[in-house]
Amino acid sequence: MVLSRLLSRIALPAVLLATGGALAADEKPMHGIAMHGEPALPADFMHFPYVNPDAPKGGAVTYCVVGTFDNLNPFILKSMRTTARGVVDTIFGNLVFEPLMTRSADEPFSLYGLIAESVVMDEERSYAEFNLNPDARWSDGEPVTPEDVIFTYEAYTQKGRPPYSSRMAKIEKIEKTGEHSVRFTFNDQADREFPLIVALTPIVPRHAFAMDTFDQTTLKPVIGSGAYRIAKVDPGTRIVFERNKDYWGEDVPSKRGYDNFDRITIEYFLNVNSLVEAFKKGICSVYSESDPVRRQRGIDFPAARNGDVLAETFVNGVPPAVSGFFFNTRREKFADPRVRRALSKLYDFGWINTNILKGEYERTLSYWQGSYLSALGRPASAEERTLLAPYADRVTLDVMDGTYGKDEASGAEVGREQMRAAFDMLKEAGYRLEGRQLVDADGRPLTFEILVTSDEGARLAAVYQRALGKIGVEVSIRLLDDSQAQQRKQTYDFDVIIAAAGFSGSLSPGIEQITRWGSEAARTEGTFNLSGAADPAIDAMIEAMLGARDLEDYTAAVRALDRLLMSGAYVVPMQHNNDEWVAYWSYLDHPQTTPLYGYKLQTWWRKPDTN
Repeated sequence: MVLSRLLSRIALPAVLLATGGALAADEKPMHGIAMHGEPALPADFMHFPYVNPDAPKGGAVTYCVVGTFDNLNPFILKSMRTTARGVVDTIFGNLVFEPLMTRSADEPFSLYGLIAESVVMDEERSYAEFNLNPDARWSDGEPVTPEDVIFTYEAYTQKGRPPYSSRMAKIEKIEKTGEHSVRFTFNDQADREFPLIVALTPIVPRHAFAMDTFDQTTLKPVIGSGAYRIAKVDPGTRIVFERNKDYWGEDVPSKRGYDNFDRITIEYFLNVNSLVEAFKKGICSVYSESDPVRRQRGIDFPAARNGDVLAETFVNGVPPAVSGFFFNTRREKFADPRVRRALSKLYDFGWINTNILKGEYERTLSYWQGSYLSALGRPASAEERTLLAPYADRVTLDVMDGTYGKDEASGAEVGREQMRAAFDMLKEAGYRLEGRQLVDADGRPLTFEILVTSDEGARLAAVYQRALGKIGVEVSIRLLDDSQAQQRKQTYDFDVIIAAAGFSGSLSPGIEQITRWGSEAARTEGTFNLSGAADPAIDAMIEAMLGARDLEDYTAAVRALDRLLMSGAYVVPMQHNNDEWVAYWSYLDHPQTTPLYGYKLQTWWRKPDTN
């Protein structure tokens, strides 16, 4: 049934009780919420515009990933980075656990009803009352209740991992306000984005988890409210999901056109090469690739030549994901931004793009590159300068005036001029040449190790290693398998690491920036703040961004943050190509419309005559 019909069943007495008997003009139940402005779709929308609402249900699909898994609970610190894919997953879908509201992939940041069919908030967003869908059920048939929502936050706070474990710090209280209603009252630490974060937080069943063991890993199939149940687990090798034919949310507008396969299998492989070979043999249904050389090699086999395998390029409208060499600034050798800036100059994108990437890439320099949120190529506005005034020494002049990155973006190879500039910056930071080795004032050589997890990463690191060696910096490269690398990431046990974890492109940066760049995250194990950035200036820009009430203020805060990150040189960003290239077996099909955030596997289906 559509939301307009469902809204008539909302427990209005509970809403009235929570608001003193009458709703203010701006406190009516809403079918959706947006970070800024209003959601694009009306209350009676039937489905998202990028799905096929009549997509056939049935058949099977197999996705393939590199790595391993030893846990099915994605909300705990133990085995956080080796939790099975698909349980909660931005790529394959939240197959098991669902949030109160779900995101539209066609808008920067808008949410629509799911477990909660509507929400009531005041203008200040000091509270949010969620009205649960009375039909919402866990996969074992039990109803989803306000008590489940309250238990979820208790479990996350006591036993969960970041960022779930810190969410109660912004909540004054959670209370049941009706048979199907739960109200969050926020404290003065909350910002305007936080109600949306609460709405996006996956909910777990109180009756299926014990508080005293919640933080322990498990390979026993977990129970959620999502469209799939876990049918089979082969630890580290394979996990199989089966569609719940009694799924409660099949007719919810935000879920129409989703969850079309009866069976989803996720296979694990030790490396990319073995994954590609499995795709060629038909074991894997889909293969996505960013490397243009590997793309060409990956589809040059009989099934591709005769049309049984198709290759397609999708274009999304969001900033590219940032990947690069992350300096661990917790290490003394990388504490000085002058050292990081100097080393950043020697990533030879021009040579790499010509000789390895076939000229198909652009240099990544901004964290929101190519969007209105990026500071790259733009002089700082008056509002940005006001925000950054207390931290004027943190932003370099070229970043402030918009001239930063012109040489790097040109695609020219690193030459003597860049070498000399980098060496001069290192001399300013106290380094000197002793023989052929660069040493600090105490005679200690500047050496470090780069961790990589793929042959492609090793190739890029080798080019960087060669350039650094020319100015006396000794670099070693260590290739680790995925599980080893994940452990090193979790404990920040590295000098430099090639990574992109947690850095998906977005037109709505928000609270996740705290775990990527915030000072507290730098001191907390298991966050995405791999660089260890801990700067009050960054914290202040994130706070300004989260507190912005309109798009103009929000844009200024994000651009100011961008300037701090570029100036701080916490990462040597590599390159990007916004095209999303996917090869897939021809028994699959997908909607014709690609949303703002790119193609969504959750909306694909299997052609009925191929089941």
